[in-house]
Amino acid sequence: MHTPVTIIGAGLGGLTLARVLHVHDIPVTVYEAEPSPSARMQGGMLDIHDYNGQLALEAAGLMDEFRAIIIEGRQAMRVLDTDGTVLLDKADDGTGGRPEVQRGELRQILLDSLPAGTVRWGHKVTGTRTLGESRHEVTFTDGSTVVTSLLVGADGAWSRVRPLLTAATPEYAGTSFVETYLFHADTRHPAAAKAVGGGMLMAPSPGKEIFAHRESGDTLHTYVALARPQDWFAAIDFTDAAAATARIAQEFDGWAPELTALITDGDTGPVLRPHYALPTGHRWDRVPGVTLLGDAAHLAGPNGEGANLAMLDGAELGRALVAHPDDIEAALTEYEQAMFPRSSEVVTFDGSEIQEFGTDSNTAHALIDIITERERAGRDAVTGG
Repeated sequence: MHTPVTIIGAGLGGLTLARVLHVHDIPVTVYEAEPSPSARMQGGMLDIHDYNGQLALEAAGLMDEFRAIIIEGRQAMRVLDTDGTVLLDKADDGTGGRPEVQRGELRQILLDSLPAGTVRWGHKVTGTRTLGESRHEVTFTDGSTVVTSLLVGADGAWSRVRPLLTAATPEYAGTSFVETYLFHADTRHPAAAKAVGGGMLMAPSPGKEIFAHRESGDTLHTYVALARPQDWFAAIDFTDAAAATARIAQEFDGWAPELTALITDGDTGPVLRPHYALPTGHRWDRVPGVTLLGDAAHLAGPNGEGANLAMLDGAELGRALVAHPDDIEAALTEYEQAMFPRSSEVVTFDGSEIQEFGTDSNTAHALIDIITERERAGRDAVTGG
């Protein structure tokens, strides 16, 4: 009989693992801290890549459902200089390998693909401990416990499962996003909407960037990226939306008004999203009966790959367990040996930012050079040039 699998965390990675196991009739239970699927917004747009995230969805048998939620045209991309000059304007011709979907809709597809009761909502983990013989106990806030012989930590940056494997903890990565939304942008914020275009806008500068996505309908989702220490952000009172907005906008004095409008004209208060990361190349020695996936395993600063890698982790772990139904340790070893190098590969350009944007080299022209080089490399790979 297959060992029932216990997954902590109902994010994209944990749910992908649960789905792949369900397809192969392996019992699985997912414990999630949030009280319900609709307890909070699930974030903005995700580009799902043909070399990792889409492979995971294929393994889960959900490609048709995925295609049905793709928002057409959102692979369009514009690069603007700080004075508003459009330096690059790429249309979405339908051939790109990174179609955009809403994170919440993608998560719902995964949830809908699982039998009722697979996800146990409202189960926040307070601690985990090893019992021996590959078994582990998980304790929840209500005092209840579960004992499992196969525990998977898919519980994100501040994983409660990770301490069973490693003493590593996330550290501030030196950058943060400040997010805001502009609703009904085409009619209420036409200059900003025109600047963003049909997909994504990027306006990079040393130590600071403005990104914006056009999401469902004519909603614009702004990500203001700043390379500043945590103390700098701590001095800003984000409970005072007007004051916080003004302080963030001050960092972009002199920029084109259609760009700064993406900050100052927000219809929601600015939300601070600090970036944390585990040590580069983070790994651990094999511990019987437990492993990690996604951010719990390899949290990194935003590089466009996090959700895709988490889903691929889930699919690959599921496949390994299917391939070794009577040898859990062989499955976990196979999974980890492939996951460690895959998750530590340096992403030089992900469609939304240049690495090390705090450096002087982070400019619109440098970004365009990277895009051009990436496209040339892709053409050479196809033609053998």
